[in-house]
Amino acid sequence: MTRQEALICLNLVPDLGTIRLNKLLQFFGKPENILKAPQDKLIAVSGIGQKIAGKICSLKKEDLTRELGSAKKLGLEIITINDKGYPENLKNIADPPIVLYVKGELREEDKNSLAIVGSRRASYYGLSCAEKFAGELSGKGFTVVSGMARGIDASAHKGALKRRGRTIAVMGSGFNHIYPPENRELCEEIAANGAVVSEFPVDREPWKLNFPRRNRVISGLAKGVLVVEAAKNSGALITADFALEQGREVFALPGKIDSCTSFGTNELLKQGAKLVSCADDIIEEFQLPAARKIRVSSGAKDILKSDLDSQESLMYDFISAQPVLLDEIMEKSGVNIPQAYGLILKLEMKKLIRRLPGQQLIRN
Repeated sequence: MTRQEALICLNLVPDLGTIRLNKLLQFFGKPENILKAPQDKLIAVSGIGQKIAGKICSLKKEDLTRELGSAKKLGLEIITINDKGYPENLKNIADPPIVLYVKGELREEDKNSLAIVGSRRASYYGLSCAEKFAGELSGKGFTVVSGMARGIDASAHKGALKRRGRTIAVMGSGFNHIYPPENRELCEEIAANGAVVSEFPVDREPWKLNFPRRNRVISGLAKGVLVVEAAKNSGALITADFALEQGREVFALPGKIDSCTSFGTNELLKQGAKLVSCADDIIEEFQLPAARKIRVSSGAKDILKSDLDSQESLMYDFISAQPVLLDEIMEKSGVNIPQAYGLILKLEMKKLIRRLPGQQLIRN
């Protein structure tokens, strides 16, 4: 068994982690020797109890064969902490993952990464800001890192993808359990334009305890963390704590004082996080060697307000950059329901506005 195979095998043991692994390596020298050691010798190492020692002793060659076969079937690359392709930013944290399963490609340029995290139950304000910041940072050469969760995370990935920039998603489960399941398609898009990574074996389910571990990897891959929205006990605040421990910059977006999803970001600002109102507030903190060129597709030719007829222009004037109720637009414009729906459809086709849940409209 090679050293890489031994590390992959040891990574199958829940709760082993890099800190305990390093103690074992100090005692046994090589990962291969750990797998050959009897249980009483393993227990003699500080931090290795009977439970972990028993799981190490129960590992079989078949377990490794099955894991490698599953990874190959899923098109994953497995990188151990000793391999050349292991991310330099991540290697330098206190407790880096032993193994990374990678779908897509990690590159040297990804050392210029910025993590964007926040609430799963985000407001429209939070979602739009996450997408906007991710797009602008991506356009300036940053790789956008997040956790592929619902809400802010997914919007951050989408913002980078729209600019055809690089983005990395860090999962809290194995690749046989994409979580949340509705982001399976997003997972494929991210892998095609960056990488989806996990430290967990392919069959590991999305256990609750996996996600705090996942958060240290999000911050560890990045030079800084932007928290967009966060409730009082949000996982995004755990990521911010890891970032501070790892010597990363922490940024926060101010929010409404009466919004529960702004409690965390406002607290971070009180504690000294840098307040940001635009992407330049973040960019100025870092000196990138040279921003890579990003291809941008507008999706449609620019349409000026002067290109609209009088009715379309009237309707457009009552729609702003903030969500507006359809009933409110109709009341102000004096347009009846059939006319309103017809005009809205024309403006949508011209990519000038879009509909939101709850019969709301907003300018693109």
